[in-house]
Amino acid sequence: MGVDILSICLDKGFVLWFTGLPGSGKTTIASRVAEVLKSKGYRVELIDGDWARKTVSVGSGFTREERMIHLKRIAWIARLLARNGVIVLCSFVSPYREARKMIREIIEEEVPFTEIYVYCPLEECIRRDPKGLYRKALKGEIKHFTGITDPYEEPENPDLKLDTHKESIEECVNKVLNYIRERYNIDSL
Repeated sequence: MGVDILSICLDKGFVLWFTGLPGSGKTTIASRVAEVLKSKGYRVELIDGDWARKTVSVGSGFTREERMIHLKRIAWIARLLARNGVIVLCSFVSPYREARKMIREIIEEEVPFTEIYVYCPLEECIRRDPKGLYRKALKGEIKHFTGITDPYEEPENPDLKLDTHKESIEECVNKVLNYIRERYNIDSL
């Protein structure tokens, strides 16, 4: 027996915005949350930095100004999707408080927004270095790299904080699902 998707489509979706240092686990957690939501029949989009820079922000750089423009585009895309009943999971370093404030303001004009801080100490992110970017940044091969030559301004009051240094990926995924269940009154998770 298949899932009756029409019975669980949302009039309005919501946006979960995962922020944290490169290599902290943002996209891994967001991907797993998306899988669970899709398996329950919800319409879900995962937008991450790598995909966005290959599609809607081709050629976008990493200076503060370029990041602000890039993130503003993504915020509008997320808002448009969510207002049409899609649950949107965004996974972006989004290193500046100013940028995250702008993102929240754009999205919350029309749909609910949740900021999720995926915390991991810089030393652990450097150790993990899944794409070899920290190694390159430490050698000076990458400019404007968050955590090395550019700052990461930690969220002061995130809606949810995950600690991938102390919690497993599955524990973090369950925390997000529990948050969704409680905040958005979704019992079918």
